[in-house]
Amino acid sequence: MEFKTDLYIDGAWVKGDGVLDVHDPSTGAVITQVATAGERECDAAVEAAHRAFPSWSKTAPRVRAEILRKAFELVVAEADHLATLISMENGKVFTDAKGEVLYAAEFFRWFSEEAVRTPGDFRKSPSGDKRILVTHQPIGVSLLITPWNFPAAMATRKIGPALAAGCTMILKPAGETPLTALALMDILERAGVPKGVVNFVLPSKTGPMISRMLHDPRVRNLSFTGSTEVGRILLKEAADSVIRTSMELGGNAPFVVLDDADVDAAVAGAMLAKMRNGGAACTAANRFYVAASIAEEFTTKFSAAMAALRMAPGLTDGAQLGASVSLKERNKIAELVDAAVKSGGTVRTGGATPDGEGAFYPATVIAVDANNPILGHEVFGPVAPIVTFTTDEEAISLANASEYGLISYVYSRDLARAIRTAEAIESGMVAINKGVISDPAAPFGGVKQSGLGREGGFDGIHEFLETKYIGVEI
Repeated sequence: MEFKTDLYIDGAWVKGDGVLDVHDPSTGAVITQVATAGERECDAAVEAAHRAFPSWSKTAPRVRAEILRKAFELVVAEADHLATLISMENGKVFTDAKGEVLYAAEFFRWFSEEAVRTPGDFRKSPSGDKRILVTHQPIGVSLLITPWNFPAAMATRKIGPALAAGCTMILKPAGETPLTALALMDILERAGVPKGVVNFVLPSKTGPMISRMLHDPRVRNLSFTGSTEVGRILLKEAADSVIRTSMELGGNAPFVVLDDADVDAAVAGAMLAKMRNGGAACTAANRFYVAASIAEEFTTKFSAAMAALRMAPGLTDGAQLGASVSLKERNKIAELVDAAVKSGGTVRTGGATPDGEGAFYPATVIAVDANNPILGHEVFGPVAPIVTFTTDEEAISLANASEYGLISYVYSRDLARAIRTAEAIESGMVAINKGVISDPAAPFGGVKQSGLGREGGFDGIHEFLETKYIGVEI
């Protein structure tokens, strides 16, 4: 395959201050090397975005919309190529990667439609002395930081609304998965994005270079997806310049199966909620709370479904569970399972690191008590700890016993009961009798330490807009 490997700054592909190896986590082999950015390249990206902003912010919404629509069409047309890239550098199976690409494309399509529909307000003031005019203007140069688990979708979920709003930007992807982001730069260039509007940097010294950009007065917005730990650091950095931030942070999603649930439907939903992307998703079901009266039936059927998954390199025909993004990530998963067993957990399937090359870990189900330490961690992998409960109130209490509040799952045949439970659970999103609810047309985000702001839906574009009130004398 051919790869884009240079930085993308001011509409040109440029060399950086060094190179970084990109690995295939299924084998450990080096796929290629990509350019890294130092102070000169990061400063140039900020300067390019700043210089392009006046023109791009005044570009007609319809023009911005047509460029995004073209980008959508290119991503769909090249979906197999992009999915192969994702599978190679991320480790996920091709079917998961293809699903991600099509999901990623939808953010370009959704925000191409939103670009021309940003609402305003015009009305008489209550006192009658003036007209209240409210408009929305692009906030300015935005720094976009994305993770490795969804290298296409997390980029388009930020780039789409930023372009639609009229902002210019610098994209900084994860070092593990830069090839997908570089392919998106190429697509955006071919779609007609003017030079300087979108820039790509991969800092050789990540922390210092991000700090440098956040302290540049020309940067006015930060959109970050990643861990809560890193999010806290970035919030502190952004505070120095009072930069507007949106944060999609960690999750520890509870999957609650009430005693009247359809067990087979709950198992099918659990497979989607847990195993999408091999469990490496902030939305992944991470703590399974199952009513005691149906716990054994659910656990037996769920364990059988997990055990049946075929683990293999992502591009292998028929592969259902690929590698973790790195051996480091795989070993974190193994350590959490080992600690859970030492604390009294009982493995129902999986639970052992396989021999051989590659960052693989098997689909694992483990029965634990409500105090097991694994429940306090976001396990970014194919591991499902199951806890039993006896009352709805107990289930809600267990679900809320976390600093995170991104998404939750509830299964029940009684819709009113399920909605009552959903309303009582502290999370920004709740899926009822469904294993996946992420949708570009819906607001995505969490409460507590799972983040600030929302991406997608009608809310997503507003993360890149400032509200301006103009009082008009009458």
